[in-house]
Amino acid sequence: MSVLMKAVKCYSPVTQMHKVIGTLFKAHTLKNLSGINEQKFKISHTSSQLSSEKGNSYTYVIVGAGSAGCVLANRLTEDPLSTVLLLEAGPKDTLLGSKRLMWKIHMPAALTYNLCDEKYNWYYHTTPQKHMDNRIMYWPRGRVWGGSSSLNAMVYIRGHAEDYNRWSREGAIGWDYEHCLPYFKKAQTHELGPDQYRGGNGPLHVSRGKTNHPLHHAFLEATQQAGYPFTDDMNGYQQEGFGWMDMTVHQGQRWSTASAYLHPAISRPNLSVAEKTLVTKILFQGTKSIGVEYVKNGQRKKAFASKEVILSGGAINSPQLLMLSGIGNADDLKKLGIPVVCHLPGVGQNLQDHLEVYIQQKCTKPITLYNAQKPVNMVRIGLEWLLKFTGEGATAHLESGGFIRSEPGVPYPDIQFHFLPSQVIDHGRVASTMEAYQVHVGPMRSTSVGWLKLKSTDPNEHPILEPNYLSTERDIWEFRQCVKLTREIFAQKAFEKFRGPEIQPGNHVQSDKEIDAFIRQKADSAYHPSCTCKMGQLSDSTAVVDPQTKVIGVENLRVVDASIMPSVVSGNLNAPTIMIAEKAADIIKGLPSLQEKNVPVYKPKTLETQR
Repeated sequence: MSVLMKAVKCYSPVTQMHKVIGTLFKAHTLKNLSGINEQKFKISHTSSQLSSEKGNSYTYVIVGAGSAGCVLANRLTEDPLSTVLLLEAGPKDTLLGSKRLMWKIHMPAALTYNLCDEKYNWYYHTTPQKHMDNRIMYWPRGRVWGGSSSLNAMVYIRGHAEDYNRWSREGAIGWDYEHCLPYFKKAQTHELGPDQYRGGNGPLHVSRGKTNHPLHHAFLEATQQAGYPFTDDMNGYQQEGFGWMDMTVHQGQRWSTASAYLHPAISRPNLSVAEKTLVTKILFQGTKSIGVEYVKNGQRKKAFASKEVILSGGAINSPQLLMLSGIGNADDLKKLGIPVVCHLPGVGQNLQDHLEVYIQQKCTKPITLYNAQKPVNMVRIGLEWLLKFTGEGATAHLESGGFIRSEPGVPYPDIQFHFLPSQVIDHGRVASTMEAYQVHVGPMRSTSVGWLKLKSTDPNEHPILEPNYLSTERDIWEFRQCVKLTREIFAQKAFEKFRGPEIQPGNHVQSDKEIDAFIRQKADSAYHPSCTCKMGQLSDSTAVVDPQTKVIGVENLRVVDASIMPSVVSGNLNAPTIMIAEKAADIIKGLPSLQEKNVPVYKPKTLETQR
């Protein structure tokens, strides 16, 4: 299956631009590059090499330059006395210092390119899912500076305040909302300015969409006609309802953690970064972590940490590296001949993800992004982005969305919507065939839980990924609700002048049995794997790290990324992962946690109704 997938061409609203203007991009940018100061090349070169002058010992060694690792590299090198080595398996996110030459990453509308380019992508696949007609599910994960923040759809969603209060109840003491909100704010500069919920001085620039597309307006009007509230900030006081999405886009460019945190710190003399470097093992003296072993340019090397090794590889790579290094379920490790450093059975367990499905409607007017695929429009879009970082290339187009409760009695939203004025087929790897619009919709707190395990002792071999999707009746029921509630929104008067026939599921799909079959055939991952090194108390046999992010049972080793979430949050994972790293940086520095008490959070007036 993976071979077939590799052969499939990627498409997006501006996908075919590659052929038409790729050479224009390179010619224009190379011309501009001639004026780049030589000193910048020197800084980039020296900072991305393992400095032979410093030797191979650092205060901290961070594994993974992704959404968390870039944050840590920046914050830990704020102390000039701390030296940091950041190791990344993938390449840089620039070419010859240029973002334009890496437009597949930095042009927001080009995001689906990265979904099938293995140069920047781990390209994972799950086991056949027995509750989904034995489909093998595709999981793209970032393997590049910025990690998945260089591949994602740039949606900035924090989740609900109650997600973090739940974490605290699950054993992550000190990670409740009042201790997490300040770190969301510390990370952020929102273009609308700071307030009780938004940050105004952080490295991570967050903006709203600029297209003012009539279909986004129709969607938001339809949701209100269906009886849902409008929320002016789903990351602020009121998540529940529909409104304009926040995005990690700044001045028309993707604003990944590499852009926000790593590039501004790259010239610091106490930060060393090595790309295309695969960490194969954590080194121990007894149960004390002392460094890592890695492979670069085919050579096996070692780097040592005087204080700590910090894993920020994400929800797949971090547990994989722990197990390869002898930390995990002892029985599983012994079967593979891996010497056991610490029996920690929770490693790789508790795997959680969000599934979603696309509900698609044909559009009767030629206003969707289908037009953007015509060559003349691709040239116009590409050149405008190249020259000014504006226009249809400067957004991921997921500019509106929302959160609702699936039924009465649910205390806070458990279904998420992203609206797109276009049609997406197979992760964007198949071209749209018509004028259409769609909603991405799925449950936020599914009860199905999976696991991952090593397939072998080879660090290059992907682990076995078993998300166990749709294994509970509750999850199946919630997806039925997703389809029914979306259809109700699309049936509202606001869509009358745009609404053509339903494309997916199609009008022939009406009964619960037919909807269930459609979900099994068409639901896909929303790319939010998490919780595989869960944070908890020492008394919890399934916990992997304690609330200080330290790996239980060993010394000088932490995990800081989405894998340490005790349970998945109600929303996209990039913003929470950045928050986790910001908070962990203060913990590592020995600073007291920031805290904001009694910040108001919306609650429905009654739980007796669904809306």
